[in-house]
Amino acid sequence: MVAFAVTPPPQAHLDITGSDEKFPVRRIYCIGKNYVAHIIEMNADERDPPVIFMKPADALVKNGGEIPYPVFTNNFHYECELVVALKSGGYNIPEAEASGHIFGYAVGLDMTRRDHQAAALEKGLPWEITKSFDQSAPVGPVTRVEDTGVMTTGHVRLKVNGQTKQDADISLLIWKIDEIIAKLSQQHELKAGDIIMTGTPAGVGAVVTGDVLDCSVDGLEPMQVRIGGPAA
Repeated sequence: MVAFAVTPPPQAHLDITGSDEKFPVRRIYCIGKNYVAHIIEMNADERDPPVIFMKPADALVKNGGEIPYPVFTNNFHYECELVVALKSGGYNIPEAEASGHIFGYAVGLDMTRRDHQAAALEKGLPWEITKSFDQSAPVGPVTRVEDTGVMTTGHVRLKVNGQTKQDADISLLIWKIDEIIAKLSQQHELKAGDIIMTGTPAGVGAVVTGDVLDCSVDGLEPMQVRIGGPAA
């Protein structure tokens, strides 16, 4: 048995729909600029390839949780998206084999410090400050692929205080899910427990303390989170 000098952090995990088992999360990969309409609203070039970045696993927030309004921002944005959970992986996965590595799907939010993203983009700086902060990755329960089939369509919706802000379909992804898995595996060895946020559609916007966010993708368990007071 390994003797740790300090208490190790708990294993990050997600609930699984209809099961007492948990899905252990190893890494959170994120895909930016993957819907044309969102690229246009961000004043970016739709010809550019989507951006790959990561969030720490301990940034997860579960369904029903509260997200403290984060430090170091005055422009806190939601980005609702489909999340893919992997049961296996490897390097250089062919697109034709990619779906065989999928454990299931969930609804997620890529919470963003938008003011600092603008500065990072302007100066060509890394995105960690804008994307990879505490409680920046709310993700709902995982629904097994056996219960959904391989997903290629389905409405992505987000409501803030009951008002619809985002409404699109995953069929509009620029990089499809098989392509995302294949491309990621060229750069990283994917493994069981990895999850992938596949990109957000148009309609992103700011939230404030007290806002309630309801996120859904057809066929999956919906997720609701609340924006709390300023982080201590």
